[in-house]
Amino acid sequence: MRTWTIALFAGLAERLQSRALSLDYDEEAMTAAELKSRLKELYPDHAGLIAVSFVACNRTFAADDAVLRRSDELAMIPPVSGGSGDDGSAAQPDEPTGGRYTIMEDVLDAEAVQRQVAHPDHGASLLFIGTTREWTAGSRTLTLEYEAYVPMALQAMETIGEEIAQRWPGALVSIHHRIGRVDIGEASVIIGVSASHRADAYAASRYAIDRLKMTVPIWKKEVYEDGSEWKGHQTGPWNPLAPLPEFESN
Repeated sequence: MRTWTIALFAGLAERLQSRALSLDYDEEAMTAAELKSRLKELYPDHAGLIAVSFVACNRTFAADDAVLRRSDELAMIPPVSGGSGDDGSAAQPDEPTGGRYTIMEDVLDAEAVQRQVAHPDHGASLLFIGTTREWTAGSRTLTLEYEAYVPMALQAMETIGEEIAQRWPGALVSIHHRIGRVDIGEASVIIGVSASHRADAYAASRYAIDRLKMTVPIWKKEVYEDGSEWKGHQTGPWNPLAPLPEFESN
């Protein structure tokens, strides 16, 4: 028998009461769909959440027919913060603060993000700041707690920057996201975008936050007066491998 190791995060880690699974299988390789099928059989009470989760292989989302190998870096990714679903150890940031793509536990600095996208040829710059609100659908939030699969999250943020550069040539983007506790009124994410023209800046900014909520493995737990819950993607079925959305610039 050979040991397969699968990292777990957020609500899935809580449900299975483990930050990583060590499972013994004879195979050296199997598809992502087969791995999920075996996990659903092993944990039938949580089959629904496993079904809407995605396998990550070497820090990239894997399609159902993707071939996984025992030696790969594997993780199960439940719906991220923003897909449908009722919903690792939390990795620590491994990139110094101050870069264009940063995950940190400290308070975010809007001016630092803006400096990352400053360019003498750009006539428009925007900052999107996502903050913790107190009331949601009649429930009072006390605080938010964020968790991330940090290496994969940073890689996904860089990919968003590359996608924006291809769609809006010359546009610059910087994404700083906080993990840990984020209290009412504090910023959890700041996205800076600059471009030659305002239409491109607005379109790229919207694209960045939408892609972040779809593809970056960061999870949000809402802590209420009477309990808490992990919040997954909430704008339809979650599929981080879906075709890129269309955004037009004027």
